[in-house]
Amino acid sequence: MKKKWGIILLIILLFLGGTGAYVLHQNTFAMDEKTVVIESPQGKLTGILTLPKTYKDKVGLVLFIHGDGPIDATHNDGYKPLWERLASLGYASLSLDKRGIGGSEGNWLDQSIDDRVQEAQQALVWARQQPIIDTSRIGIWGASQAGWVVPKLADKESLAFSILVSPAINWLRQGEYNTRSQMAKEGRSSDEIEQQVKVDNKVKELLKSGVSYNEYVSFVGKKDAMSRERWTFVSQNYTADATEDIANFNSPVLLMLGDHDVNIDVKETEKVYLESVRPYELLRVKVLPDTEHSMLPTKTADSPLRTLLISLFAPRDITKKGYMDEITDFLQNVYANQEIQ
Repeated sequence: MKKKWGIILLIILLFLGGTGAYVLHQNTFAMDEKTVVIESPQGKLTGILTLPKTYKDKVGLVLFIHGDGPIDATHNDGYKPLWERLASLGYASLSLDKRGIGGSEGNWLDQSIDDRVQEAQQALVWARQQPIIDTSRIGIWGASQAGWVVPKLADKESLAFSILVSPAINWLRQGEYNTRSQMAKEGRSSDEIEQQVKVDNKVKELLKSGVSYNEYVSFVGKKDAMSRERWTFVSQNYTADATEDIANFNSPVLLMLGDHDVNIDVKETEKVYLESVRPYELLRVKVLPDTEHSMLPTKTADSPLRTLLISLFAPRDITKKGYMDEITDFLQNVYANQEIQ
């Protein structure tokens, strides 16, 4: 009997060992990662620069601009599969911890959109000083709230290309769209949705009136109130609107959207980009089916367990099929052809 249990224990240990080795292998990426520190008047910024394992000449660079939230340089390792793909194409990736995250100093909730543009400029200054970087091939990847940052950046910097993933257009309209879409997805009634929209509209009026945080809390109640820091962040950014800034692009733009995005109005975003990017040949739009805001398949995004298992056992397959292939084709063909011309 003891011998039997010993064999079972050995099998379990071998299984766990094999599984652990497999997970480790799947989460080991073909690229070199280097920790970086960028000094700025607002305090140091920390992050990661990834490089191809091998390269003969200088490499291009993609600067990553995050969406909302306390995001670290790797986005909890979520960026790494794309970094690996970019490395295989001869591109380095530069991504910074948001202020107050990792080793970056400050607080991201104190930043305005213009502050984030300035931060991106500081990162570009640093990148252009690196001997390995081909300064003629520096572009941007930006998601969600980066939709307000990147178009402004395009007016101030010479960008080789821009890749926008699920960018928003108007802060206030996005908020209402998100409320309606999310509540509908949860199966809430029309009356419940309209009641919440009325409350949100009142909060918008409070923002426009410049009321104090305490006045805001007294209206919505402590249970439903955002934090004081979040209120400050929203107060200085709620007027964000990318409509006019999108005309700043003068190099190739890849717009990536998911047709099941409950965060942003995909139809509005596509319409505004099609109307604003000129000449129109600069713009390439790809709407992925059954895909949500983060470029995950809806069946993955709706299942935390599925998300966890894929991130462990097949991280390169966690985003919607076609997402990274579209970026690859854009960099190898669309942008490359524009560069040659």
